[in-house]
Amino acid sequence: MSGTQRGVRREQRSEAMSLPAPSRPFPLSISPNFPFPPQNLPRRHASPLRGRLGRPVAMTTPHFSPPFFFLFSPPPPPPFQLRLRPGGPSGGSRPPAALLRALATFLPLFSFPSFPSLLLSPAPLWPGAVTAMAPAADREGYWGPPTSTLEWCEENYAVSYYIAEFWNTVSNLIFILPPIYGAIQTYKDGLEKRYLAAYLCLTAVGLGSWCFHMTLKYEMQLLDELPMIYSCCVFVYCLYECFKYKNTVNYPLLFLLITYSFVVSIVYLNLKEPVFHQIMYGTLVSIIVLRSVYIVLWVYPWLRGLGYTSLTVFLMGFFLWNVDNIFCDKLRALREKMPPVVGAVTQFHAWWHILTGLGSYLHILLSLYTRTLFLKHRPKVKFLFGIWPVLLVEPPKKL
Repeated sequence: MSGTQRGVRREQRSEAMSLPAPSRPFPLSISPNFPFPPQNLPRRHASPLRGRLGRPVAMTTPHFSPPFFFLFSPPPPPPFQLRLRPGGPSGGSRPPAALLRALATFLPLFSFPSFPSLLLSPAPLWPGAVTAMAPAADREGYWGPPTSTLEWCEENYAVSYYIAEFWNTVSNLIFILPPIYGAIQTYKDGLEKRYLAAYLCLTAVGLGSWCFHMTLKYEMQLLDELPMIYSCCVFVYCLYECFKYKNTVNYPLLFLLITYSFVVSIVYLNLKEPVFHQIMYGTLVSIIVLRSVYIVLWVYPWLRGLGYTSLTVFLMGFFLWNVDNIFCDKLRALREKMPPVVGAVTQFHAWWHILTGLGSYLHILLSLYTRTLFLKHRPKVKFLFGIWPVLLVEPPKKL
């Protein structure tokens, strides 16, 4: 073979290395222990990988400060790596560039620690990557990234830099101020301490919910959710002790409710599953509703208006809570087209606070009204400022 022919063959081989060969497949297989890049393959297969894709792509997540996965880089290797196996009897040809770009994009999905991080990452990990990010309306704020197991539909730090969910936070005032007034009035009337505890537990729920929605921290979430269980246990005790003599204590029921609260708290702290909390809370609410219906149907029928109003308001709040969860994307898109003050009307989780706060307050009035009627007191509902109901109790007439 002449020198001219050898030069032509050399140029042809050089062109073949620089262009993908579509006629030959380049099969892939997963190997957990195979070093990457493939150093035991011929140079003409290993070298174009870095030349085509550029410098190695480093992936980081907000959960781990050091990089934990390097694509096309030396050790430490990822848990699962793609092993390139040349095809054909003569060693095959170089992989197509489009296939390599696809591998660069989707290879991290085969690494188990990286897959949840991709779903939670606040920004694309490399140019062109597609990840599930927080909505654009969410912003960074004073309390840092959320650590709670739940986030609601309101945009984070959209109104204030210091309050994560502004409307969900300020709507808790209905849990705080009216029950404080009710507790003061109960103390002035000299009524039983368990109703004072009921008002204060409702205030504790409001304070915990305020802290949770303001910070979106897991510790504050517990301060919101666990008092919901404790307050419902107090409501159950008050409602089932309405028809007992004064200064009596139902120790078996008290022990059962304390045990229930303790078990739910321990399991929830270890399980960290919001659905478990919702089921346990819903169970207590169902018991309260059944007992209230019994009272207004069979014992004091003239209290039906108060009982049904409390139940209806609470169910309306529960309905809006579900609407907020199910149609969150549509509600957010709608709020982007509306003025901020008008868009606040669509914050249905805030309406859940308002309606359930009112419903819970009315339930305490129902329980207290029932109890004072049994004790031969003279209860009377008065509207504070013409809008907010309070219960004034006069002592029984002396014969």
